[in-house]
Amino acid sequence: MTATIHTEPASLRQRFETLRAEKPHTPMRELARLLGSSEGALVAGGCGAESVRLDPRWTEFIPALTALGEVMILTRNEAFVHEKDGVFDHVAFFGATMAQVVNHHVDLRIFLRHWQHLFAVEQLSHGRVIPSFQVFDAHGNAVHKIYLRSDSNREAYRDLVTRFTSSDQSPDFPAAPPVAAPAAPKAAADRDMLRTRWQAMKDTHDFFPMIRDLGLTRRDANALVGDDIATRLSPMVIEPLLRRAAELKVPIMVFVGNPGCLQIHTGPVERIERMDQWLNVLDPGFNLHIRTELVAEAWLVRKPTLDGIVTSIEFFDARGEELALFFGERKPGKPELQTWRDLVKTVTT
Repeated sequence: MTATIHTEPASLRQRFETLRAEKPHTPMRELARLLGSSEGALVAGGCGAESVRLDPRWTEFIPALTALGEVMILTRNEAFVHEKDGVFDHVAFFGATMAQVVNHHVDLRIFLRHWQHLFAVEQLSHGRVIPSFQVFDAHGNAVHKIYLRSDSNREAYRDLVTRFTSSDQSPDFPAAPPVAAPAAPKAAADRDMLRTRWQAMKDTHDFFPMIRDLGLTRRDANALVGDDIATRLSPMVIEPLLRRAAELKVPIMVFVGNPGCLQIHTGPVERIERMDQWLNVLDPGFNLHIRTELVAEAWLVRKPTLDGIVTSIEFFDARGEELALFFGERKPGKPELQTWRDLVKTVTT
């Protein structure tokens, strides 16, 4: 069931405009929090001004994004913001629930049941109006955003807006009920079964079906399986990890996601800078922004595969929600990079 928010969207819009004028460089997510609203509700409130509500016909819309040319795609959660430049092509759908976009620069896994609302948005940012498409879940959380770059095809953008414009341009936002609290973790009695199945894995992709079958979250599995397989680290390992990867030029894989989207960078990182509470990767074509104080846990995790042990460093928030996973660059059929293993050893001992 959904319940439409009727808390006077005009009043919310006025308060939003006032706050945005006072804090012009504050992200929309933070403005929404300060207003006690959702980002989706703020964007919906701009319908008729800077936003256009679009029909979420995903099997038509997502492949049509190829026509935009190079864009910047953004997927985030509370602590990590992952931005990547590339073309939205090589799209594949897997039934009605999942899609992926995999090419040289863009690597996305899309979980369509969380893609509920779609808007075209043209907001002023740093003195420029930047056209974008923005996707929200049923609660108004931003799932994924696509921003036009200077070389993007503006005409294709306008054509897509025209093609998918909804007959409903109401400023209201249909909001789902609050999310239920997560289930309690499995009892320690399941540890032997978890260890047996973990040690029998042949591929990293076996991990999710395993924890699903056992009723565990990723974080709970790490905490339960034993220190020889998953070792708890200081969450502050994130900064030396990135700095050493840049210094040693070790190509890595950075997975950042939310319930509706997982976005992956594969390759080196170079420019690592801290700005106030944010730790940043600021490279051509790839930016990563991390609110390090929101990272509560880190784990060094080892998974067996047919190609040998695969090592990851995994980050979680205070609720045990997955924030980001880091691996060495790898492909199936090849063993893990020794340079990645050496790097992990350096920053975790």
